[in-house]
Amino acid sequence: MTSVESASHWGSPTASKRALLIHGLTMSSQSWEGIAQLLAAEGFFVVAPNLLGHAWRRGTDYRVSTLAEDLRPYFAMDMSYDVIIGHSLGGLVTLSLLPFLPKTKETTVILVDPPLERTAEQFKGDKKRFVKEIADARTADEHMAQHPAWSRGDSMLRALGVYMCDRTVVKGIFEHNPPYAFSGLLKNIPPHVKIALLISDPEFGAVCYLEHIPVDVARLNVKVFNGIGHWIQFELPNAIMDEIPLPRAKL
Repeated sequence: MTSVESASHWGSPTASKRALLIHGLTMSSQSWEGIAQLLAAEGFFVVAPNLLGHAWRRGTDYRVSTLAEDLRPYFAMDMSYDVIIGHSLGGLVTLSLLPFLPKTKETTVILVDPPLERTAEQFKGDKKRFVKEIADARTADEHMAQHPAWSRGDSMLRALGVYMCDRTVVKGIFEHNPPYAFSGLLKNIPPHVKIALLISDPEFGAVCYLEHIPVDVARLNVKVFNGIGHWIQFELPNAIMDEIPLPRAKL
């Protein structure tokens, strides 16, 4: 890895299993704390990089392909991962990383409510919402009030992610990625990769929709969670853990 690495780590670097976690827009690597601790307890070494433009990182090109290329050092010297998890924008970056994965390693990829397709109207609304989020950053208490299922720790990390991002990054993400259409990346899943696509409830803020997912795609398993919002990793972390191949004790 490069000397300019910006990431959070959990577990032992000598662990036999490795996981890579990729956060979403206006978040940071620390926001994976809950899932990362669960993975570390299962014997994983967990790496969560900070995307370009987040956690005080600066850039000028915020295309999804560029965000993925920026993470190439995490695959240097055929570095491989048993599990890769991407949330929201991080899910799109994860899909863009598939060509970088070593073909000799079976990899489980978990996409958490990624915005595969957005109409021009949705795109405009998303940009306005995220710019306002930066300008009127909410406190942890305000996040908890809006999302009762979140823990205080998750709420604090959500607030921290916004604090470490700025509107130029948000504007760059939306200005550099039209047309916002990424569902095609699901059509050619490599034979050594299995993807679990976890979708939130449309009534609770989902940004991924069934109609945007290609049908009859091999090695793609889609699940919709009724009553669960966009932040599945905060609200229902076990739904993510259930997709990870682990030895389970029989009750």
